[in-house]
Parts: sequence; structure tokens; C-alpha cells
Amino acid sequence: MKWSFGFTKIPGSNDMFGKLSAIWRENRVFLIFLLSMFVFRSAFADWNEVPTGSMKPTIIEGDRLLVNKMAYDLRVPFTHISLFKRADPARGDIVIFDSKLADKRLVKRVIGLPGDVIAMRSNRLQINGQQLVYREAKTGQPFAEAEEDLLGLQHKIWFYPKATQMSSFDPVKVPDDHYLVLGDSRDNSADSRVIGVVPRDEIVGRAKKVVVSLNYENYYIPRRNRFFHTL
Repeated sequence: MKWSFGFTKIPGSNDMFGKLSAIWRENRVFLIFLLSMFVFRSAFADWNEVPTGSMKPTIIEGDRLLVNKMAYDLRVPFTHISLFKRADPARGDIVIFDSKLADKRLVKRVIGLPGDVIAMRSNRLQINGQQLVYREAKTGQPFAEAEEDLLGLQHKIWFYPKATQMSSFDPVKVPDDHYLVLGDSRDNSADSRVIGVVPRDEIVGRAKKVVVSLNYENYYIPRRNRFFHTL
């Protein structure tokens, strides 16, 4: 008995592959450009839109941040797999991370490093038992503003004049390979007080500059004074 093996020809398959081949030949420069752009944005640099006010007054709604995705790691494009670690996040860095618990990309400031013990009382931080220095900038409604000295890095924060449930937390030791992050708008931020400490492998980059900014409340008119604004 003879057995025969073969593949059934799919009607029109030659036409389909022919059309795809023609599309590739006619558009390969453009397609290669698109692929290169996606790879670049995935592994090297990208921009990130900020839709909320959790980082006010440093970052406001409508800012588009330039994200350096090589600040900490060289990664396999389109993944979180690190090929080479270049550095670790530093205290005060504004980091972008893909939070599994929040199920979205977030922008926050690094407060606690691995091994640190962090506590907060009435929006006043303690790091490893050291009380941070605060300089009151102004009191307003609904937020008051102060300058926080984050062990050498000065930046402004917002908070409610009256204490809330977000204003204080007991001492927390940051585990290895994790970071405690907070928003600069301390009473209006779903940060480590809500989602817990952030694993290092969720951090995808660092932001130091606003590229462009659009005013959501005024017909998306560009805020030219924030173009290329340093954070």
C-alpha cells in the first residue's frame, strides 16, 4: 500500500502572498521607519502624557514628559526584560512605571530606596529617623504649598491644610529591589500609600523635562511657557 502526503492548496493563497510582497516592495522604507520608531520608543526614549494632577505643582495635567528609557536599564524592545543594568533609581527621581496593581502607567517621585525606613506625620516625611526640612511657601485653597528638602533635593509639594487619611503613615521598611514613591500633590495621589512599594522591574524610565503641554481646560491650547520645561 502506498501512502501519499501533501498540503492542500488554499484557494487564492498565491494572490494573497503576491499582494503582501507587492505592499512590502512598495512601502518597505516607510515600514522599516515605523518599526524603527516603535523600537526606539519602546527601548530608548518615549513621551508620556500626564492626565491627572497627582504630581502638582511639579507636573500639571496636559504635560507631555520626555521619558529616558535607558536611564536605568537597556531592555529588550517591547518587554520589561533587562539586558544590562545601567543604574538604579535615585532618591528624588521622577520615575515612570507600569504598575501591575494599578493596572496602568504612573508617574511619581522616588522617596524611599531599598532598605530605607520611611514614615510620614501630617505630610512631614521622616527618612531613616531623620525629619525632613520644610519651608512654607504659601497657604491657599484647597491646597497649601511648601518646599520639601529631600535630603539635598529641594522641590515643592501641595497638601491640604487640614490633615487627611493620606497625611500620615507608620514607619515602613522598603524591601530589596523595591522603591517607595509618592506624588508631589500629597493628599491627591494614588501612590505607595495605595498600591504599595514599586518593584524595580516595573520602572521603565526617568523624566526630567516637559516636551510640550496642552491646557485641557482651555480647548487644549498649548502652554508655551512649559515647552521644554525642566522638572
